[in-house]
Amino acid sequence: MQFSAPLKSNSKKVMLLGSGELGKEVVIEAQRLGLETIAVDKYANAPAHQVAHRSYVVNMQDEEALLEVIRREKPDYILPEVEAISISALFKAETEGFNVIPNAEAVNKTMNRKNIRVFAAEELGLKTGPYEFVTTQEGMLEAAKRLGFPCVIKPVMSSSGHGQSVARSEADIPASWEMAKEARGDASELIVEAFVDFDYEITMLTARNGKETVFCEPIGHEQRDGDYVFSWQPAVMSELAKQRAQEMAKTITDGLGGRGIFGVELFIKGDEVYFSEVSPRPHDTGMVTLITQSQSEFALHLRAVLGLPLGFTFYGDGASAAFKSECEHGFAPVVEVDESLFTQNSFVRVFGKPEAHKGRRLAVALVFAKVQDALSQAQEMIKKIKDA
Repeated sequence: MQFSAPLKSNSKKVMLLGSGELGKEVVIEAQRLGLETIAVDKYANAPAHQVAHRSYVVNMQDEEALLEVIRREKPDYILPEVEAISISALFKAETEGFNVIPNAEAVNKTMNRKNIRVFAAEELGLKTGPYEFVTTQEGMLEAAKRLGFPCVIKPVMSSSGHGQSVARSEADIPASWEMAKEARGDASELIVEAFVDFDYEITMLTARNGKETVFCEPIGHEQRDGDYVFSWQPAVMSELAKQRAQEMAKTITDGLGGRGIFGVELFIKGDEVYFSEVSPRPHDTGMVTLITQSQSEFALHLRAVLGLPLGFTFYGDGASAAFKSECEHGFAPVVEVDESLFTQNSFVRVFGKPEAHKGRRLAVALVFAKVQDALSQAQEMIKKIKDA
């Protein structure tokens, strides 16, 4: 494969639609291969804006605004990095000959929980928990009664866990309704899921380059309010459960098609595996691969997009912990990190987000150690990071 320099007439261009902390790592990996990078987001100075060759601020859900940037830049690869995006713009870009990763239809299915759940459960026959879709608070209450308490309520489209809640009784329904309606994304329809009595949940990072499919070691993670706070790799699971997880991940990613890395979220109960969700891009729980693998999920994503071989070395166990701001609001956020966190086996990545608000992820702590030690160390490390 030939590689060129950026900012030349023959440069290969990668455009990111969504420029957060995950997109920032993708841009860095793209530049290591001489690719020209363009980062697009709805706000200025997003993390990937700070490292890309060029950046744009547009309404990501405005079809014409998004198409105008795409047509102006003429990227070789378009990498959607967020759910809240104009899918019609991606379909039109694809018909005009642009290469959407993995493909516009895969993005369409995965950005909407109704689309992907129906596809996985009803078309591919993957095992999931019972679920119903609702559009009113009254409908949500009736669905919850049928499915039983506790149940999980999510908007059909949101990112980073926004709008998700667990209703443990009828009394929780009004609050769950309000939480879902306030989520960023599309809250016009909600999914009510029966609570799966799982032992643990994992992310199976699955990379496809058009010739082969490879899996990273399973990643265990802990979520709060639907958003990741800790992840560790590898997740401890039986060989049978791991095999079934890989089989399910391959089934869903083969069904979606295209190239790139997919974050396949699964529930595990004993040796049984249940499908939860899938993202056609690097996954926040996969930030742990920055310390555990020779090729992080971001490097594998770029390799897969370019059709390059996907071999990598798993260095060993590790864990990550997300730092979330406690500030109500700040226009010049400062993260105070204890110097003891920078060792031969641990470090911190600060994302450089231009604004902070309560619950916004601003940094991640990473540690390399045997998995149980790594997790406990990560849990202690995060206590030494705070808003300044």
